[in-house]
Amino acid sequence: MSGGEDKITSWFASQSAAPEGLFPIGIGDDMAQVAVEGGSVLVTTDMLLDGVHFDLSSASFEEVGYKAMAASLSDCAAMATIPVCAVCAVALPKGTDAASLKQLHDGITRARDMFGCYLIGGEITSWSGDGRFAVNVTMLSKPGKSLPVRRDGARAGDVICVTGSLGGAIKGRHLSFVPRVNEALRIVEIATVSAMMDISDGISTDLKRICDQSGVGAQVFAESLPVSEAAAGESDPVSCALNDGEDFELLFTLKADEYEKLAAAWDMDTPVSKIGVVNEQDNITILTQAGEINTLAAKGYDHL
Repeated sequence: MSGGEDKITSWFASQSAAPEGLFPIGIGDDMAQVAVEGGSVLVTTDMLLDGVHFDLSSASFEEVGYKAMAASLSDCAAMATIPVCAVCAVALPKGTDAASLKQLHDGITRARDMFGCYLIGGEITSWSGDGRFAVNVTMLSKPGKSLPVRRDGARAGDVICVTGSLGGAIKGRHLSFVPRVNEALRIVEIATVSAMMDISDGISTDLKRICDQSGVGAQVFAESLPVSEAAAGESDPVSCALNDGEDFELLFTLKADEYEKLAAAWDMDTPVSKIGVVNEQDNITILTQAGEINTLAAKGYDHL
């Protein structure tokens, strides 16, 4: 059903009895935060399934390992935190050989080495009957120089921005994207960001998550969407940019003057694009290239 994942996540959050003093950030953000002596640690976990997040009939085990690690690293980027270490668990189909597992490790290592994040353990199990490959990474990170950026801080008047380009990830980019860890840390070094997450399910769905948690609405400018080369050749490039998902770019909001500060000082190769504004409405609209204002439905990926 539409919105099923967000509904059940909200229910889980409502049932949580975790004390805020020990767990400053709980269910609903890209990572949870745990208070420890002298500071805090953040944790996230991501499970990827053959036939859903990748297809082993065409993807290599090395590519799958890279994506599994990179997806969790992207959660660190989503909150502008610094990756520390990870553990990885895999469920193996019958007949999986050691060479395949070594290729998986090579992919994990390739992603890990980009950010000095260590693989420190995990679990290997196999199906007793028929089963497909599954891989799960649990990642730990630590706050950088600023507090972790949450999803619930967007306010009316804020500018909506994204990094990189959007759409067409299914053509191969979802197996080779670079997590925007460095970009996130640079963004919060330059400007104060009110809300941020990574784009895993498509802007139409992920922007709704920021708006719902922040109690605001938004308008997106179709003309300003940075459509990827892969999506540009499709029959509806704007729809691809809004709904395809697995871009793993950053989606964030900040005050207009903070955006001007960011735009003036931005010095990284990855572009930052202003794609809309936050408002006080109770919905999300899109200003089309034809000048029409339409409701923007959440048509990104829903895991349930």
